[in-house]
Amino acid sequence: MIGKKYFMGIDTGTNSSKGVLIDQNCNIIATGTTEHAMTNPKPGHYEHDADMDWWGDFCTISRQLIADSQVDPADILAVGASALGADCLPVDEQCRPLRKAILYGIDSRATREMAQLTELYSEKQIKKWYGRPLCSSDVMPKILWIKNNEPLVYEKTHKFITASTFITARLTGNYVVDRFLGLSSFNPLYDRDGTPNTRLCAPICRPDQLAEIKESNEIAGRVTARAAAETGLKEGTPVITGTDDSGAEAISIGVVAPGKMMIQFGSSIYMILGTKELVDDDRLWREEFIVPGLCDISAGTNAAGSLTKWYRDTLFLDALAIERAGGLDAYQTMMEGVDQIAPGSDGLITLPYFAGERTPINDPLARGCLLGLTLAHTRAHMYRSALESVAFSVNQQLNLMEAHDNVIIDQIFAVGGGVQNPLWMQIVADVTGKEINTPLVTIGASFGDAMMAATAVKYPGFENFAALTKFIKPGKTYRPDVKNHETYKVYQDIYDRLYPATAELMHVLAQQ
Repeated sequence: MIGKKYFMGIDTGTNSSKGVLIDQNCNIIATGTTEHAMTNPKPGHYEHDADMDWWGDFCTISRQLIADSQVDPADILAVGASALGADCLPVDEQCRPLRKAILYGIDSRATREMAQLTELYSEKQIKKWYGRPLCSSDVMPKILWIKNNEPLVYEKTHKFITASTFITARLTGNYVVDRFLGLSSFNPLYDRDGTPNTRLCAPICRPDQLAEIKESNEIAGRVTARAAAETGLKEGTPVITGTDDSGAEAISIGVVAPGKMMIQFGSSIYMILGTKELVDDDRLWREEFIVPGLCDISAGTNAAGSLTKWYRDTLFLDALAIERAGGLDAYQTMMEGVDQIAPGSDGLITLPYFAGERTPINDPLARGCLLGLTLAHTRAHMYRSALESVAFSVNQQLNLMEAHDNVIIDQIFAVGGGVQNPLWMQIVADVTGKEINTPLVTIGASFGDAMMAATAVKYPGFENFAALTKFIKPGKTYRPDVKNHETYKVYQDIYDRLYPATAELMHVLAQQ
């Protein structure tokens, strides 16, 4: 251990946080994880307690990594943090949350504010800024929601920040947001040079209430004495700006060039495809990516792991009981017999819109749907149909991306907790007709955070983003079954037609 140097990365997600400590060769020295809860106080409202769920998790995992590895904190050369994004958290001058954090695109409370802003600026101007209509992933409507609905909180707010900004601020005392998040999720409150736009901020917030934009792997500050006492890190350790969890995870598997793609199987699905230039499509998102000079198309399905969790907690209580009694993991038990069901779940189609939907429909009032149920169907059929529905959603969005002449997809990496389910990954390969790769290192975004931290201090071998690819090793490859792919084409067509056929009825139900 003498002479070795280390880099720490910690990522905070929807339901858990994960951390990793790597050495100068990208070997994993220690890992840590802890869970937290997402609250749903009203329909369409999803929140975290930033003190407990974000900062509390960071401190717990940081101390765990140091204790488990027995590494001297002085040998940790830099720290990177990522977090679910983009959220909206108002804090006071001491960086104390003034309310619970309003979460990313899964939170759809700001529907009226989206309409208000579209009327204020015009659909044409919104399209020019975003390449699409406003959606629930945008922060500007969330800030306006606080202004409209919680004026006392609004008046007390020192900064409106997202999760990665909050963690970095607690570590360093500096409020920063990376260019990737700032110029996309906070659009158009910043100009393209990263400075707040005074005129466009005026109806929403003061320019000084926004964080400073820096590059994701730029040093944002150093660990303060107070943060050192809480995290176990050495005072003065460099801390990078950080980014959102999906961006960090994309870096962890080599999305550093056009054609490289990540599909993140977490509580929700997030897809990032590297592109040469910005591609406008009303149904998708586009941004300037973390890697300088690289753009991306991204897309998000609200329910993936959260959908399987719903099945576990609602229809598979026996599987949960087996796990709690020391038996198999509940998700393993839930898969029993699922592989014996034919593609298409014997004529059962699910729309996974259990929490509304982001791309491609951008409809917070969308609702889940099971079409084709018969007395012959079992809960195993329903569960397989749920897994297939996520694959149909992914494929629907891949087809939209590839419809653009200047867009190519030459390699797909699947990451996140969902890759632990081999049948699910095979279903995705069969539905899409594409090879789905998994990385050898599957811990995800925290691994990307640690690697970006190494680039920030220019440690030998980590000079730039392109240099990181030599540390990324492939795991398993899932190749599509031609016969299954042909079968799934029929079901994909039904899936694509099901939402337009039921949207009006969904909206009636949602408003009851």
